[in-house]
Amino acid sequence: MRSLISFSLRAPIAVFVAGLAAAVHIGKIPPAIAVLGDALGVSLVEAGFLLSAVQLAGMLLGVLVGALADGFGLRRTMLCGLFVLCFASLAGVWARQPSDLLALRALEGLGFLCVVLPAPSLMRQLVPAARLPAFMGLWGAYMPAGVALALLTGPVVMAWWNWEAWWGLLGVVAGCAGLWLAWAVGPDARRAAVARPHTAPPSPAVLVLVRRLRMTLASPGPWVVAVAFGMYSCQWLAVIGFLPSIYMQAGVSGVAAGALTALACAANVVGNLVAGGLMRAGWRTHLLLVIGFGGTALATVVAFSPLAGDGPILRFAAVVAFSAVGGMIPATLFALAVRVAPSEHTVSTTMGWVQQCSACGQFLGPPLVAWVAGLAGGWHFTWAVTGVASVVGIALSLWVRLKQPA
Repeated sequence: MRSLISFSLRAPIAVFVAGLAAAVHIGKIPPAIAVLGDALGVSLVEAGFLLSAVQLAGMLLGVLVGALADGFGLRRTMLCGLFVLCFASLAGVWARQPSDLLALRALEGLGFLCVVLPAPSLMRQLVPAARLPAFMGLWGAYMPAGVALALLTGPVVMAWWNWEAWWGLLGVVAGCAGLWLAWAVGPDARRAAVARPHTAPPSPAVLVLVRRLRMTLASPGPWVVAVAFGMYSCQWLAVIGFLPSIYMQAGVSGVAAGALTALACAANVVGNLVAGGLMRAGWRTHLLLVIGFGGTALATVVAFSPLAGDGPILRFAAVVAFSAVGGMIPATLFALAVRVAPSEHTVSTTMGWVQQCSACGQFLGPPLVAWVAGLAGGWHFTWAVTGVASVVGIALSLWVRLKQPA
């Protein structure tokens, strides 16, 4: 019995750690923006694209990679993604122009995509159904936890050595996460044999791929979840991504700015875990989404609007509240995506479409906020961008209330 419990925890935790190792690559840019500006001459708008270029692969290929992962193998796809992240980050050590980093960020985006798309479906295979909402809440925390880890350790590593050492370290982290995943999670073929001991002769791969894509994109559920995720991700990465730069412009040191931003990210982890617990306790998903989107809209008004005054403590508390309440959104949407998938064999395809819309939001959000800040001469109109996204998210939650009442 003890070995069974150990195995049931070891495998999903390895999946979570793989997501964590992928997410630190999303978070490695914010603490390095000032350093890269001095070393490579990276401008503010270029920094915005460095933040979002990692989402280019997801924006263009999300649903296709998800469909391929359903057939290629969930574990195998994640291992390939971790290898790509390892290679791209190590290659970044030799980058000498912003364009070099932009190209490698796009490659990292492909690796990130291969890691995170199969993970919810793999969690579903590894975790008992009664505990799945809690583990979906845990999985929803992989992004803020990884970004927080990067924000805490990045400034320290770059202060002791340089940005190249930071890139190299994260390449090693991705490689180690891949080795752990390979050890902790059994081969895809073994799980498939247990789940489907008697299978019909396989259809041609192209027909299977087209069928999965058609089933997913013809269903309204994946669209609603995907667009809602895009509305969340565009504002979260824009606010958190530029937060260290905002603090440093206000005279805060790089290490302190990273620590404050990491605290905001950690609050997002708490929101994810709370949402997982509330779903397990029977709270309805549409209510959690309304609370999440409504809370982010209100919090960004307090954090950035001149109407809230100049109190730095109040503004920082509002940013923490933005991240914490917003954390309820991804955990809820991940659990909802598993439920709205047209079939068991299209979960990764559905997650691919969700990730594709999420990547669009993350790709467009930071440059849009940077552009608005440049026009306004400051960050005080950030709340307008995030507010529009929150209103769309609340509207989408009405569909969830009608079609997914549980």
